[in-house]
Amino acid sequence: MKTVNDFNFKDKKALIRVDFNVPLNEDYEVTDATRIEAAKPTIIKILEDGGSCVLMSHLGRPKNKEVEFSLKHIVNNASEVFGVTVKFVNDCIGAVTQDAVSTLKPGEILLLENLRYYEEETKGDRKFAEKLSKLGDIYVNDAFGAAHRAHASTAIIAKFFPKNKCFGLLLASEIENVNKVLANSQKPVTAIIGGAKVSSKITIIENILDKINHLIIGGGMAFTFVKAKGGAIGSSLVEEDKQEMALDILKMAKKKGVQVHLPSDAVVADSFSEFANTEIDGVDSIPDGWMGLDTGPNTNIQFAEVIANSKTILWNGPVGVFEMEPFAEGTISLGNAIAEATKNGAFSLVGGGDSVAAVKKFNFTEKVSYVSTGGGAMLEMLEGKTLPGIQAILD
Repeated sequence: MKTVNDFNFKDKKALIRVDFNVPLNEDYEVTDATRIEAAKPTIIKILEDGGSCVLMSHLGRPKNKEVEFSLKHIVNNASEVFGVTVKFVNDCIGAVTQDAVSTLKPGEILLLENLRYYEEETKGDRKFAEKLSKLGDIYVNDAFGAAHRAHASTAIIAKFFPKNKCFGLLLASEIENVNKVLANSQKPVTAIIGGAKVSSKITIIENILDKINHLIIGGGMAFTFVKAKGGAIGSSLVEEDKQEMALDILKMAKKKGVQVHLPSDAVVADSFSEFANTEIDGVDSIPDGWMGLDTGPNTNIQFAEVIANSKTILWNGPVGVFEMEPFAEGTISLGNAIAEATKNGAFSLVGGGDSVAAVKKFNFTEKVSYVSTGGGAMLEMLEGKTLPGIQAILD
């Protein structure tokens, strides 16, 4: 696997696909710079070699070059993060862009305008990719968050750099850390799969069953399993048409010797609101009109015990509606258990939008081994899929 460490960038222009798809507030200010900060090691390596960086990214899903999706909004923030004044050009192809690139000196950074201002980007258009390829000597893909898309700037462009292409340090690290779960894991391995729907996680569960010893199921999806087993779940979230699938997963896990851990009790509420009345009930005896919105105290102890005995931990999805304070305790308890296991030598990987949001909200970022920057890409890797942006560098 070639990375930027295998190249010397002296007097070279690195064309880097980064993932600066960051959240902005109403004043177009960056509210979470994690993805910009994650690109820093790659960029600094190239600048220290004596090279220059041409950065390309998308932002949001523009329909008609709307100003709110312009990457000019993140220039100041990026300059601050990299410690170098980032130049900006208001296009990503064409004469103006080529001029801006040709005058770029070693040690300088140029950020191109939003790739998705051109529909050719998402269509994986070869001619568009070729135009982009003229803007650098070496192509670097460091955008894990976009690696599962066969877009012009992630998959097609690499064809124009048969010998001069490599992974950035972030993308290489993402691949390495996911493989620590999928290929090089220390046993026992525990996967915690939460979130709302079984249907969105079924492929992941099927793909990882051969690689894990314990499967903890939490969040709304747990109630589909509980109901399938004959439990009373009141008005809790359930996928009525996925109960058979839930039973199949349980059978498959048993066959493969994987222990499945479902919640035993739940914090239930009489409405979906943080001001609702709440009580603790057995997860299979929730009264009509009440819904489970978090794991209960016994479940939290039960899950923590499994995690304490694990050497490799994958966490994808919260176990309760953690955005509301009365239903955050299960997710916090889980985070604490993972942090403690990590401190004791376990490897812990967190990925998938909501679990990453929970890790940030409750300050677990520094207490787990690795937090993935690419929700969809990480999930597709866990599903065993080939990611076009990764394969394009390996080919």
